[in-house]
Amino acid sequence: MSEQSLIEKELQAQLSRALVDAESLRKQLLDARLEIRLLRSKLDALARRIFGKKSEQLSDEQMQLLLQEAKTPGPALGNESDPQASETQPLGSETKKRRRADRGPRVPEHLPLIEEVIVPEAVKNEPALWRRIGEEVSEQIDFEPARFLRRRVVRPKYVHRTEVDAVPVVAPMPCVLQERCTAAPGLLAQILVAKYADHLPLYRQESIYWSRHQVWLPRQSMVRWVEMAADRLEPICKEIRREVFSKGYVQVDETPVKYLDPGYGKARQGYLWTTHRPGGDTVYHWETTRAAACLRRVIPAEFNGIMQTDGYEAYPCYAKTKPAQIRLAGCWAHARRGFFEARNENPKLAGFILLQIRNLYAIEDRLRRQRAGPRLREARRLAESIPILHRLRRVFLALRNRRQMLPKSNFGKALAYALERWAELELYASEGRVEIDNNPCERAIRPTAVGKKNWLFIGEANAGHRSAVIYTLIESCRRRGLDPFAYLKDVLTRLPKATNWNIGELTPAAWAAAQKRVAACAA
Repeated sequence: MSEQSLIEKELQAQLSRALVDAESLRKQLLDARLEIRLLRSKLDALARRIFGKKSEQLSDEQMQLLLQEAKTPGPALGNESDPQASETQPLGSETKKRRRADRGPRVPEHLPLIEEVIVPEAVKNEPALWRRIGEEVSEQIDFEPARFLRRRVVRPKYVHRTEVDAVPVVAPMPCVLQERCTAAPGLLAQILVAKYADHLPLYRQESIYWSRHQVWLPRQSMVRWVEMAADRLEPICKEIRREVFSKGYVQVDETPVKYLDPGYGKARQGYLWTTHRPGGDTVYHWETTRAAACLRRVIPAEFNGIMQTDGYEAYPCYAKTKPAQIRLAGCWAHARRGFFEARNENPKLAGFILLQIRNLYAIEDRLRRQRAGPRLREARRLAESIPILHRLRRVFLALRNRRQMLPKSNFGKALAYALERWAELELYASEGRVEIDNNPCERAIRPTAVGKKNWLFIGEANAGHRSAVIYTLIESCRRRGLDPFAYLKDVLTRLPKATNWNIGELTPAAWAAAQKRVAACAA
């Protein structure tokens, strides 16, 4: 082989290697650009979540911006000009007007009245020369700070006049929660409400009581009182839990709460599991982990019905262990959130999907305003919601088959979330008692989220259980518009004489019904 042939062969080999290297570099460049694009979308989503508006609601103008110049999707995608979409915007204004009307007058009339009459100095000096022809009245709302009381129980001893050697007679000691406890039911109720309803940690209460009332209540004492009260109130919490799970439909969610573990060196992560029955009560349950095994303690073993959750994988894992007892229902708020966060990746397509989901919520808003029962809700959903759901499913399947969306993009993740849980998302349309989303349960978590910003962590793992008990009662009072202080004070006063047979009479629902009967009799 000649020298020229060897040179040509070597040049050809080098050219081949250069082409392979160039192709490899081109693929690396494309992968890098794709990764940069995905990372930018994640950073944008994170920045919007931290600094942007938390609300996912889109006005009509914002929706039009997403849908402008969009091509007509065709019959398979549905009609964008659905008249139901226009029903959601007036609902907000009607709700605000109704709330303003429910607040009543600026100065509530049920408050105790203290009247102050101011007479002009000239009239005071010579009242006989003046005749009253009218008056100018102005009202203000005043406030008197709370006060501590020293409650003393005196039990006189008596001896019979004729039977001097007889045993003295003394009235029995009233039943109390704990012997030699200096905290009366009113003080216990105040500490519980301040900590779990007003989110005041015990160290702040200690400072407030001393600086404003000159009453020294050490934190250690208040911790023991909270523990004692929670132990006594736990049977009521169990009664509420039994009622929540008795209807065969419950919503479940969980929220992280830090707690201290001596010797670990830093705060650990615990969880408050929340179970809620729409139209009923909410029960909190404390666990130190988020594993699916926790649901065996959160959900009663005999529960048989529908469990509505978000997309956390622990729920389907638990449901698979009881396929004959539990059916899972999905949450359209979580499905919608994914497309809302991906609206900048494909505004027109995301706008169309958000519009269809908005139509689903418009139907639910009308049913809620009509106070529709399960049968009417099921009939209306079958007639109006099912066609929209079928339209959305055809769109999702078409997008997945065309493979136009990157699986790791926000839009791809939202699409995968909806398709993987489609049977769960569609279940509500055929079950009138099931809500469209899990938002009622998430709203029940908000008080604990506000409290975490103040007290930061729970003192120990066992304290989490006590917090769950008291949060259950506080939330039950809030849902019924009850004063939690009045309820807890009355219940803590009656508990020492209560038995297992009349615990059901001490739940917030039964207490509210009893108060209404008393008010009706008094009227």
